[in-house]
Order: sequence, then structure tokens, then C-alpha cells
Amino acid sequence: MTPETEYAKIDGLRIAYQTVGEGPPDVLLSAGHFNHTDAVWEEPGAALFLRRMAGFCRLIRFDALGSGGSDRPLNADAIPAYDEQIQAVLDAAGSPQAALITMLDAGPAAIEFAAKHPGRVSHLILWNSTARMIRDDDYPEGMDPDALHQLYDAVAEGWASQYVGALNNPSRSDDAAFMTWYRKYMRSIATPTEVQRVLEGSLEQDARPFLAEITMPALVMHRTDYALIPMSQSRYLAGHLARAEFMEVPGADGAVYWETPELILDVWERFLTGDAGRRTGQVELVTLLFTDIVRSTERAEGMGDRNWLAVIDEHNATTLRIVEQNGGAIVKHTGDGTLATFPTPSGAIQAAVALRRALGGMSVEIRIGIHTGEVRRSEADVEGLAVAIAARVMGEAEPGDIMVSRTVRDLTAGSPVRFEAVGARRLRGLTEEWELFRVNP
Repeated sequence: MTPETEYAKIDGLRIAYQTVGEGPPDVLLSAGHFNHTDAVWEEPGAALFLRRMAGFCRLIRFDALGSGGSDRPLNADAIPAYDEQIQAVLDAAGSPQAALITMLDAGPAAIEFAAKHPGRVSHLILWNSTARMIRDDDYPEGMDPDALHQLYDAVAEGWASQYVGALNNPSRSDDAAFMTWYRKYMRSIATPTEVQRVLEGSLEQDARPFLAEITMPALVMHRTDYALIPMSQSRYLAGHLARAEFMEVPGADGAVYWETPELILDVWERFLTGDAGRRTGQVELVTLLFTDIVRSTERAEGMGDRNWLAVIDEHNATTLRIVEQNGGAIVKHTGDGTLATFPTPSGAIQAAVALRRALGGMSVEIRIGIHTGEVRRSEADVEGLAVAIAARVMGEAEPGDIMVSRTVRDLTAGSPVRFEAVGARRLRGLTEEWELFRVNP
């Protein structure tokens, strides 16, 4: 579920931060001034990435002062340095030691913090980052100052525009619904004037003097075709950190959420814990919920690809919100439906009722199947007979139905939920008959 936002304090100013998941390890993930801790959970892909990440760590995220949900002092010169904000957030979160994963303007600050407080940083991951943006006599990897000023002026002038959205996340540039959300997300982060201030301030950053003092394991990662920071600057970082690995990641996005997320998460988990997918393979008892959009092929043909994809995006976002509100987690979207897991059958039923109501308001009719049983976790899925049974239960549902197995009905005995017996059915691919029940409105 979306975590509660709390506030760390420094010099009388409040820094919005969140924690989700359980450690060890603790991991602080920061995109500097280009983040809104609350708003990012609205986007299904980003929310899924963060939830999966919280499966192998206690994840700590925060908004830098002057952006997102944190205080915006009138006197920007009085804002404490970013590395000091990192310390304030770790203290407030009760984290004596954490891995730092930072990008953009947070990179140099993380390097400085790690050098000054080596005992508080277990690992350092620098994503699409730099020690210094501007070229110098002893730093040919830097960018030409005039060209950099022109780029930053264009970004500030076009902030929250299609241009900047596509520049930073080209993998989603053709997704109209996503770009509408992303432009709103950028507006929630900062105003164009605030962005201009941050970009101009980043020109003064120079973390090169601290690189030789970094002693913890470091991982430097850079997108092959990322437009805003040259790869040569990440290679410089890796070459000047004593215990650094360098990894070139395919793609062009600045963000980690939407392009090759599985690759990134696996690499991070292996680097931080020594075991990618260490939480997979476990057998657990869960309640499975399958949904399916009724007559999806006919509707897609009638509406056209663009309009239908907008419907699917809204369906996915609504499903994610309701599933999380009821204590569940999305396992995967199936094109015209969803598979989610819940710790209790009552939570799954509550989510199903809310989904039917919410999607009905969008003129999207669904059928739902629910079953409780044992599953085995894989890296991005769940496996086992219970999954097949839940899918077959959904297959027996009529449009608008919420169909459950007897297992679910029995486990919720005494609850206010009203069930209607529909009889025993032989489910496809299964030898035994299963008693099914319909959830009444």
C-alpha cells in the first residue's frame, strides 16, 4: 500500500519522506529535486517498481527541500545542503546505516555524504549521475558551459511540457495517457522557476575531491542513450572510485521505473544482498483475484487502438489503487485483466466489489474470480494449482459477476458478505467438481 508521508526536520524546515518494506538492508532512493514522494505512486509502473524493491529492503524516499511535498523557503540560499538533508532523513527514519541509490543532482551530494559519513553508507549506487557537469581543464568529460546553459534553459522553459517529458522518458513518449500524467507529475515536483534555480545550482556541484575517500562498494549505472548526461561522466565516476563496478544499461530513459525495470531491480538486489530473487521460491497461502474485461476484443475494434489503450491505462491505474487500498498487490496485468494477491479472502472480496463499482462508472464491465490456496513465488509471478483454479473460477463468472470458490466462502463465514450458491462445476483441466458461489451486491 502507498506509505504514509512523514516529516524530518532540519533548521526548522520539514522534509517529506516515506518508508516502505522491511530491512535489512535499508536503502535510500533519491532523484534529487526531481521527485514527488506521494505523486509517483499514482503511476502503476512506478508503484510496481517501488513495491517490488521494498520486497528486498526497507525503502526510504524523500523530497528535497524546495520541491515535492517538502518546505519551499522563500530564501533559497538558506536551504541546508543536500547531503545534510540526507542525514536528517536517515536520522528521522531511524536508519543507522543505509545503501544510497541516487541520480541526477542527488549524485554529487550522495558522494559527499558517503565520504563524510562512511559508517552510515553500506553501498553506493549512482544512476545516470555525475561528479561534475561542466568541462574543466582536468575534466574533459564535462559538457561545454554554453551548451549546458542552453539545454537547461530549454528544460526550464519547457518544464511540464511534452518536450521535457519525452526528453527524459522517450520509451513512453507515444503513450498519450502516460504523458498526461507525467506532465502533471512534473508540475507537482516544482515550478519552472524552481527548476531553473535547481539546474543553475547543479552547475556549481563538484564532487571530484570526495571520490578518493569513498571506501564502500559502489555501482555506477548509465543508460546507453540517455540525453541529459553523457556516459563519459559515469565512466569517470567508476574509474575514480576504489571499489566500483560499471554497468551500461540499454535504453534512453532517465527514470528507472518504465524501461528495463526487471533488469535494474535484479542488479540492485544482487548488489545489495548478494542474491537476486532471494525472496522467490517461497510457498505461501494467499487469496488470488483474477479480473477480465468483458468483450474486450469487440470493444477494442470498435474504439480503435488509441482510445482502447487509454481505457486500459485507466483500468490498470484504478485496479492498482483499489487493490492496494484493500491490502493486496498486483502480480501482473494480462492485457485485458489483472491477477492480484491478498493476505485474506475478505480483502479480496472488498476489492472486487469496489472494482466492479469503480470500473462500472467508466462503462467497463468485468468478471472476477477469487480462490484461496498455496502458491510459490517466482521473480515476477505466482505459480501453482491455486492459480489455475482461480482462473477457472473467473471463467465460470457471467459479466458483472464476482465468483468465488467454496474455500473462500468457508473462510469468510460470519462476515457480512452474502453469497449465492451456483452449484458444483467441473472446471476446465481439473478432475474434481468445485462448488462455486456468487457474491451478491
